[in-house]
Amino acid sequence: MSHPATPRVTRPRTVLAMSGETRAAILAPEALDRLARVADLDPRLLVTDFGADDPAQRTGLHQAEVLFTGWGCPPLDPAALSAMPRLRAVVHAAGSVKHHITQDVWDRGITVSTAAAANALPVAEYTVAAILFANKNILESARVYRAARSRVNLLERFPGVGNYRRTVGIVGASRIGRRVIELLRPYDLRVLVHDPYLDETDARTLGVERTALDTLAAESDVVTIHAPQLPDTQNLFDAPRLALMRDGATLINTARGSLVDTEALVKEAATGRLNAVLDHTEPEVLPADSPLYDLPNVLLTPHIAGSQGGELHRLADAAVDELERYAHGLPFAHAVDPRTLHQQA
Repeated sequence: MSHPATPRVTRPRTVLAMSGETRAAILAPEALDRLARVADLDPRLLVTDFGADDPAQRTGLHQAEVLFTGWGCPPLDPAALSAMPRLRAVVHAAGSVKHHITQDVWDRGITVSTAAAANALPVAEYTVAAILFANKNILESARVYRAARSRVNLLERFPGVGNYRRTVGIVGASRIGRRVIELLRPYDLRVLVHDPYLDETDARTLGVERTALDTLAAESDVVTIHAPQLPDTQNLFDAPRLALMRDGATLINTARGSLVDTEALVKEAATGRLNAVLDHTEPEVLPADSPLYDLPNVLLTPHIAGSQGGELHRLADAAVDELERYAHGLPFAHAVDPRTLHQQA
């Protein structure tokens, strides 16, 4: 009786390619130790420039079978790839691979994995916290209480607050959007979703209502954006669409700042008609005189929704998990599909 062959376990020659700051933040000593057990790795070699005139780097890249990347990895263009004739896989210990994975990588048949699923978790958690706080009108109630410094008549001042049977609109059934949907399931909320790639079967499976974007904007108490940055999504929430939103509604943006027309949002928020929670803006860092810093109905955070601090270690763990799968001859659990990469944030 024959038995299936046991996958051959290897220690693939692996090189780190990321900024020094990224390595220090992501690869704690425990993660480096585990990485060294899984892979044949020189922990002293860190590539920040594929064209650097460094004999040790040239030798390491020439022998590399796997590139372990992070934020700050330079683009893998033809010149970079020519220095890595044995390269078979790229394992990215962060989210999007669009900054360094080029068409040349796919043309060479190199497999790519990303820790984007792990990076989606803190963004979704931030979003759910913002949704629940928005429906409780936390910013305004805190401001009122701070000013009064005495008992506040809540039924009089905030008669419509709360999360019971409120409507949340999710723009983009992405990794993050789907995780937000999952985390919202315990709450008594109506969830609308707009995504051109989401069909009715998927919507039913997710337990959400698939709607047109204008309908979502008009019917939601909170709108949260999780769509990718594409030509078609530039200023997705422009002045006419923002005008569709209900009085007192909240717009949350943890996606790209370019999906919201900043000038139009400033005008709406300045009237007090709409609230906003913004972790991404256009430009990424607003001018010091932007009204969004000071409006009482706007919560502006410095791109903190994604993995930060101890959450960065989750990215390293996820990436090492993928490298371990590769070493055991198994397919990546989070391989990047070049055919759908354009749909992703």
